[in-house]
Amino acid sequence: MALYKIKDFDPNYRDHFDGQDVKDLDLYSGDERIGSVNDVLVDEEGRFRYLIISTGAWIFGKKVMLPIGRARIDYNARRVYADGLTKQQAEALPELTDDLKIDRTHEEQVRNVYRPSATGAANALGSTPLDTPVGLESPTPVEGMAYAGSSMGAVDTTSDRLDYDRDTYDYGMDADLYDIDESTNPSLKLYQERLVANKSRQKTGEVAIGKHVETDTARVSVPIEKERVVIERSTPTGGTAVTPGSATFQEGEVARMEVYEETPDIHKEAFVREEVRVTKVVDQDTVDAEEQVRREELDIDTQGRPVVEGDAKSRI
Repeated sequence: MALYKIKDFDPNYRDHFDGQDVKDLDLYSGDERIGSVNDVLVDEEGRFRYLIISTGAWIFGKKVMLPIGRARIDYNARRVYADGLTKQQAEALPELTDDLKIDRTHEEQVRNVYRPSATGAANALGSTPLDTPVGLESPTPVEGMAYAGSSMGAVDTTSDRLDYDRDTYDYGMDADLYDIDESTNPSLKLYQERLVANKSRQKTGEVAIGKHVETDTARVSVPIEKERVVIERSTPTGGTAVTPGSATFQEGEVARMEVYEETPDIHKEAFVREEVRVTKVVDQDTVDAEEQVRREELDIDTQGRPVVEGDAKSRI
């Protein structure tokens, strides 16, 4: 299961705790201040799983993970008590850096330090390495995110932790690390409805583009030239005689002249008349929806003059 920093999971998370913020609260072990809370890690359902604590001068400012079940939060005193945390445990915990990706192997190393029977190999994961990364990725912020109550929610604590691998592990297997003691941190779950907008892609139509052949009658005019022979006969005037002996009378004399004419050459040829390109574009539109949502508010009924400390707050 992936883990997220609380602000990445819900930028408006303070609104769900009446402005209270566990971040930057002082961290105590008994009456000794040992550091401060740097951040909170939640799972995919918004349940608190770890506090990222800075040990301050206790161990030279080392940042480590504290399972939420080992923390007791007092908003009035602005303190977080790390119940049972020892300096030896803090030294044994793997250190967190800003660029570190938290995977399941890292979580298992943290759990092995906090488990009462932690002896190294006795609590290892067997032959199956938990090396699937589930880094602190920033999900899409969800406006109006409601946490599952002010506690971590119900986790099955009746079954003992058995052998498991990275696909079967559940935080309920280490209930003592992830459950909150309701006797010291009583809570009341307040539920709120929210609108969830999804969209689906569906086919609304189809455009088919083809072509067919149409037949038309085309007419064209071509000018042509034809040659013809014109014979003109004329009688000379005056009757001039020719030189004696120059006139030879011969039979069969012929004068020839070639005659030409143009004939039309008409044929058909194909050419590209038009080119069609088919593409599609996406039009953006916004669909507004309105619906009534409900939420639960806290009612406090007091009798007499009881002492009520602070305001009603949702607590983890």
